[in-house]
Amino acid sequence: MRSRGVTPILPVQSLEASINYYVRLLGFKLDWQSPGFALLSRGPCDIFLSQSNQGHASGWVWVGMSDASVLLKKYRRKGAKVRQVRTNYPWVYEVQVEDPNGNVLRFGSDPKKDRPVGKWLDLRDDRRVMSFGNQWTLVEAQ
Repeated sequence: MRSRGVTPILPVQSLEASINYYVRLLGFKLDWQSPGFALLSRGPCDIFLSQSNQGHASGWVWVGMSDASVLLKKYRRKGAKVRQVRTNYPWVYEVQVEDPNGNVLRFGSDPKKDRPVGKWLDLRDDRRVMSFGNQWTLVEAQ
């Protein structure tokens, strides 16, 4: 038996406002909706939004892209809440966007070999840098 993939269920306060944000600002498509629940997609990536009793207080979702570098300008122009600008890490090059409910979407593509490793922004909005031994060291606390 093979799995068909993983689809996160993200809790939202207003289903209509969240659908509008994901479709208008982040480029998702509304595939299906019922009272309190919706399925959205962006290419092969699916996300459920739940205004009912499913999901857990804010989540993080990683979305693989062919080139995440083009998203920042587009998302800023549309008014999306950019949590972290294009940042290079040893494993990925990504942009973090936050939805109105505190859910974080990390859009990432292959790392840029010619760029330095950037600061990591953790769930508390503290910034960390990679130090000797590939350990993350706190440099800016919120």
